[in-house]
Amino acid sequence: MSANTEKSPLIVQAQEAINSGQSFDGLNPYEKKSLLINKHLDAMGMGRYQWCLYFLCGGGYLLDLMWAQIIGLAAPSIQQEFGIPDSKYEEIFVSFSVGLTLGALFWGIMVDIVGRSWAFNLTIIISAVFGTLMGLPSNWVLLCILNCLLGTGIGGNIPIDSTILLEFLPQNRRFLLASLSVFQPLGVILSSAISLILIPRYSCHPKLPSCDLSGPGVECCLKSTNMGWRYSIYVVGAVTVLIFVARFFVFKFIESPKFLLSKGRDQEAVDAVHAVAKFNRQSCDLTVEHFRELVGTEHQSVVVRPDEPKAPLRERVKKAILKSNVSGLFETPAMIRLTVLTWIIYGFDAWGFSIAGAFMPLILRRKGLSMNVPIEETFRNTLIIYSCGVPGTLLSVALIETPSIGRKWGMVISSALMAVSLCLFAKVDSPNAMIIFNSIEYFAQSLFNAILYGWTPEAYPAPLRGTACGLAS
Repeated sequence: MSANTEKSPLIVQAQEAINSGQSFDGLNPYEKKSLLINKHLDAMGMGRYQWCLYFLCGGGYLLDLMWAQIIGLAAPSIQQEFGIPDSKYEEIFVSFSVGLTLGALFWGIMVDIVGRSWAFNLTIIISAVFGTLMGLPSNWVLLCILNCLLGTGIGGNIPIDSTILLEFLPQNRRFLLASLSVFQPLGVILSSAISLILIPRYSCHPKLPSCDLSGPGVECCLKSTNMGWRYSIYVVGAVTVLIFVARFFVFKFIESPKFLLSKGRDQEAVDAVHAVAKFNRQSCDLTVEHFRELVGTEHQSVVVRPDEPKAPLRERVKKAILKSNVSGLFETPAMIRLTVLTWIIYGFDAWGFSIAGAFMPLILRRKGLSMNVPIEETFRNTLIIYSCGVPGTLLSVALIETPSIGRKWGMVISSALMAVSLCLFAKVDSPNAMIIFNSIEYFAQSLFNAILYGWTPEAYPAPLRGTACGLAS
């Protein structure tokens, strides 16, 4: 699209604001150019590209808790079949958490070094491969290893997807970042529904011992009679493959203009904005000359010639980590305070999630068996409980748009509700009370996480955004 293309009124208004220079005092060249790109994205509005990206990033959020939930629901059947004592039961969740940590750290840093495009697709294919393979082994150690590898893919989804979506959203649609979290309880509901259909029907009787711990001639839990958890894993794996196909083969991802600007690749950033406009069937008149007019002699861009050799990836990664990524999170007192407090919040959030997410299915199953509640009813109760996450995430959108509450008080109220409901759940014994307090806890947890995951990428500048979200996650 040429610069002679007729401008829309919004583009004209944005250019006039740029030419006036009134809003750019105190900003460095990168920030000025980023603001110009923001104005062009704002002028486009919520177009076809943004909506496609919204739902595809939502697929990453969906898989995040879909896999976490299916592992939690399958774990009691796995424990029974493999004969794993309670003292080792947590190993399957520890392995997944280790993978999540490594994945969030690795992909969070890499997304700020090599770009958003590779990470956008590789995290999903890693999840699809290792997640599906989890249905094959009958060895506890191998299962935990595959679970850890699955976590390395899943761990990158939220920090990457929230970063990517934020950088393409118009300013007046930033609230959609919080609404992205609605896909998480949807993933939990889908996993719960899959497990409700498959696990009770294709599982051993809950009181049968493992064949690994039983003598000859004793009725025990065989692999052939306990395939329900494996079938559930395969179904979730198939969903993951479908999302990868949609991301990689159906949708053409456009590299983030903000990332390209942070690397000095101004012309490519301009081309990316034009590509988004073309996908949206709109016009765009942005050129590199506009950047030069905006920043004057401060303007510096990197032109990479086809015959110019790049530094080895290892050197680029090392340089980026030392000079601009992790160290940038501690560059000023304000940034140090922001980073440390964000890590503390995420740490306590993960603590509560481990109790309510990973171990809750086992707690409900054992409490249900002690009260003679059929296993089918326990899985139905699980589905009811996790359905409460959807209204929680939707409420978060309303709260952050309410000036008197906003993000701060929304997280304060929801975290307090989480704490109270968990304490009350630990005190009750009746099935109805268990469902009520568990439902309240998951409602509050979904509300809290939706605000937290939406706020984190907004709190950091684009060059540090992926690293900050990855380390926090």
